Amino acid sequence: MRDNLVSAESLLAWYDVHGRELPWRVKGGPDTQRHADPYRVWLSEVMLQQTTVAAVKSYFARFTALWPTVQDLAAAEDADVMREWAGLGYYARARNLLACARAVVARGGFPSDLDGLRALPGVGPYTAAAVASIAFGRSEVVVDGNVERVMARVFAIETPLPAAKPALVAAAGRLTPVLRPGDYAQAVMDLGATICTPRSPACGICPWMAGCAGREIAATLPRKLAKAPKPTREGVVWVLWNGDAVLLERRPDRGLLGGTLGFPGAGWDGSEVRPPAEGPWEEAGVVTHTFTHFHLNLRVLVGHGAGATRGEFHGQNAFSPQDLPTLMRKAHDAALRHKET
Repeated sequence: MRDNLVSAESLLAWYDVHGRELPWRVKGGPDTQRHADPYRVWLSEVMLQQTTVAAVKSYFARFTALWPTVQDLAAAEDADVMREWAGLGYYARARNLLACARAVVARGGFPSDLDGLRALPGVGPYTAAAVASIAFGRSEVVVDGNVERVMARVFAIETPLPAAKPALVAAAGRLTPVLRPGDYAQAVMDLGATICTPRSPACGICPWMAGCAGREIAATLPRKLAKAPKPTREGVVWVLWNGDAVLLERRPDRGLLGGTLGFPGAGWDGSEVRPPAEGPWEEAGVVTHTFTHFHLNLRVLVGHGAGATRGEFHGQNAFSPQDLPTLMRKAHDAALRHKET
């Protein structure tokens, strides 16, 4: 890599022209020190974990319309936030979101330094560095998956992930500037998202093309160790109708889909697979879903009656299927199809 051809300055010049316009972003520009609202930066970063920008935009718009400030979010009802989060997955993030908002309000605002941000509930090294850099103009090293890919290619780092992480962070640190660090952090992310993509990188229009040490092998970087195949779990969920009302229960705060409404079930979350006492039951088919660490085949049982040992009945006006987590929405759709046949 030739340092004079790969610099923060050359990337920022590209970003000023080609950087994405995103609803949580404030582009500082070469002649200003404007910074984004830390609340909006933090909220977007939490939403973007394991989720695409395209998917997050609508959620971000709804959240900021309902809760325009961190104070508004801190005062929100837990159930309302969990309902709006439905579909983003990884529900522990939603619980941490509320805990963090309340901690920020309790201390009088977002801390601007890395240590203060790391002390907030649910804020890890990446999110803390992103908020400190983008919202407060601190020269922190921000490394996400896009940045790892760009650094692996620019510096031709062939050590497989995850062993390569320290070298990738060090490489990112070499390029992180003192001036406009927030714009620079977002510029590298944009470069990875739009040009230095996982497959078929568009090297010919990359602002760092001439100095990229890994250009000839870019499509093979970063190297990754082969992942172990995901196991498949079997489970059962039961959908009990009482007229137009349906039986739902709120899951424990900790664990899969923690704190969310869903149908009672067993097996898929580690509990014993055992049919419910209520019934009789009809088979409504099997729905499939993939979590981070396993695949799931979930039998859907449908019944009718007023008796239940778990959960509460919710009428049509009390909940919307769209408020359910994706897995439970699949089960609801399968049960509804069966009910209507």
